[in-house]
Amino acid sequence: MVKWPRLAFAALLSTTCAGGAKADAVADFYKGKTFSIIVGHQSGTGFDLYARVLSRHMGRHIPGNPNIVVQNMNGASGLRSLNWLANVGPKDGTAMATMVFTAPFEPLMGNGKGKFDPRKFWWIGNMNTSVSTCGFSKAAGIKTVDDLFKKEVLVGGTARAGPLSQVPSALKNLLGMKIKLIPGYRGSSSIKLAIQRGEVQGACGISLSTVYTRYKSLVDAGNYNIVLQVGPKPHPDLKDTPHVYKFAKSDEDRKVFDLIFGAQGLGRSFMATAEVPAARGKALQKAFMDTMKDPQLLAEAKKINLRLRPVPGPEVAAFVKQAFKTPKPVVERAKKAIAFTPIRKKKKK
Repeated sequence: MVKWPRLAFAALLSTTCAGGAKADAVADFYKGKTFSIIVGHQSGTGFDLYARVLSRHMGRHIPGNPNIVVQNMNGASGLRSLNWLANVGPKDGTAMATMVFTAPFEPLMGNGKGKFDPRKFWWIGNMNTSVSTCGFSKAAGIKTVDDLFKKEVLVGGTARAGPLSQVPSALKNLLGMKIKLIPGYRGSSSIKLAIQRGEVQGACGISLSTVYTRYKSLVDAGNYNIVLQVGPKPHPDLKDTPHVYKFAKSDEDRKVFDLIFGAQGLGRSFMATAEVPAARGKALQKAFMDTMKDPQLLAEAKKINLRLRPVPGPEVAAFVKQAFKTPKPVVERAKKAIAFTPIRKKKKK
C-alpha cells in the first residue's frame, strides 16, 4: 500500500470535502424551490418556444431538481424583462431570462432605458447560435436581395431596441435598401399575422430558427421567401442566400456590421443577475450544457424541428465583453445606422 504523508492526505481530504460540501449546499438550496425563466417577449415567439423546451428538461440537471416555470414579460423588445432581472428580480439564483440579442447591448448603443451592465451578468449559455433573415411574402414581389435596392417594401417591426426594427433600419441607412419600417408589433408572432393580413410585406431580423418553427406554415405555402441572411457568419443551411457582410466595403464597415449584425451570435442566450453566488452560477452553467446533451431534450427538439447549436456560458460572457471594447467612432456610426423615422401603424377603428 502507498503511504500518504499525513499533511498531504489531510489536505486532499479537506479539498474533497469542501467540493462535496459546496455541491450539497447548492442542492440543499434548490431542493423544493421554484426556478423561473423569464421570456422578454410574447408567447408564441421563438424565444418562448426555446425557453419552454428548456424548462421541461433543465430541472433534472440542476442540483436539488427545482421546479421550473416560464413567465412572459413582454415590453420594449426585452428591455423591460432585462431591467426587471437586473434591478427587481431575485438575486439568489432562482431566476434567469432570455430575450433578443440586441437588448443586452442597448446601454452600449446609448439607450438610457437600459439600467444594467451585461458584462456583469451570469451568462448561463446559448441554445442556438443562428442568423437572422430578411424574408418577404409572395405579394411583395421581392425575389432577390437586389430587389431591395429597386423596390420599396413595408416591413413590420417591434420597439426600437429590437432586431426587427434595428436590422431593417441599418440595412436602409448603411446600404440604401428601400425599406419602410412599421414598428409597434409585439413580436415575431404578431408580424407573422400582419404578413398574412397584408398589413406588411415581410420582416428583417427574424431568426432562422423562428422561420423553421413559427414561420414554417408560411414557408411551406410558398408565402415567405428569404432573400438575405444577417449574422456573424453565413449559415450552412443558407448556402445560396447572400450574407450581409458581402456589402461591407471597408474594415470600418465590417466593424460596424459586427456590432449591429454580428450581435446575432447571442442567439437564444440565457442570463442570470450578477449577484448570484458563484457556486450556484457555475452549477446553472453546468446544468445548462448537460441539458443540451439530454436525450429527452434532443428527442423533443427533433420532433418540433428546433435547431440547437449550444454555446457555454463563459464563451457567451466573453462575446459580450468583447463587444463593449468596440472603438467609440464605430459605436457612434452604428447608433446612427439603427436610428429610424418609422411609419406609424394605423389605429383600427
